[in-house]
Amino acid sequence: MKKLTFDIAIPSDRYEALYSGAVKDVQAVSREGLRVRFPGRILQKYLNHQGVHGTFVIEFDDANKFKAITKIV
Repeated sequence: MKKLTFDIAIPSDRYEALYSGAVKDVQAVSREGLRVRFPGRILQKYLNHQGVHGTFVIEFDDANKFKAITKIV
């Protein structure tokens, strides 16, 4: 299973576009230097009044299918 670590800082007003469906994907550069794109809805459980902020680890299977996301900081 592949794991990538990345930092996210999405203010609440920008996350609203994800929540409403106007924007579907989030794109970030991992600490490993790889660009990763994933559905923004997977961050929904980490949303608060300030938006989504923190360091996350995202896991993919061998076919690059999303398996899990975990907030580590």
